[in-house]
Amino acid sequence: MSGIKPVLFAAVAVLLVASLGATITDLGQWYQQLAKPAWQPPDWLFGPAWTLIFGLTAISAVQVWKDAVADQRAWIIGLFCLNGFLNILWSLLFFRAQRPDWAQLEVILLWLSILGLMVVTARYSKLSTVLLLPYLLWVTFAGYLNYTVVKLNGPF
Repeated sequence: MSGIKPVLFAAVAVLLVASLGATITDLGQWYQQLAKPAWQPPDWLFGPAWTLIFGLTAISAVQVWKDAVADQRAWIIGLFCLNGFLNILWSLLFFRAQRPDWAQLEVILLWLSILGLMVVTARYSKLSTVLLLPYLLWVTFAGYLNYTVVKLNGPF
C-alpha cells in the first residue's frame, strides 16, 4: 500500500472496531442495575474517549506502516488487528455475556496487546508509540473500573 491506501485501511479498520464495540455495548437494565464506584466517569464520556483513542490508534498504525521495513509491516498490522479483536471481545464478555468477571481476565490480554504494540512500534516510530499511550492509560483505568464493578457485584 502506498500513499492514501494505509490511511483508508486504518480508517476502515478503526470504524469497524468502533462500530462493533458500540453495537455490542448495551447500557440497558442489566448495566444500569450494577453497583458502580462513585468515581466512574459519566456514561456519555466513554464515547468521546474511545473516539479519541481509536483516532490516535489509527494514526499510530499509519505512522508505523510508513516507518517500518516493508517485510515487517504485515505482522505489525496483524498485531493491531489482534488488538482490535481483543477490544471487541471485552465488550462481548462484559455487555453481551454479562460477565464482568470474564471481562476482567480478558482486559489483561487487551492491556498486554497495547503494551506489545508499543514495544513493537518503538522499533520503528517513536511517534506511533506515543500515540498509543492514551490507549494504554485508558485501558488501565477501565481495567481498574472493571475490577471494582466485579468486587461490588460479584459473583457472576
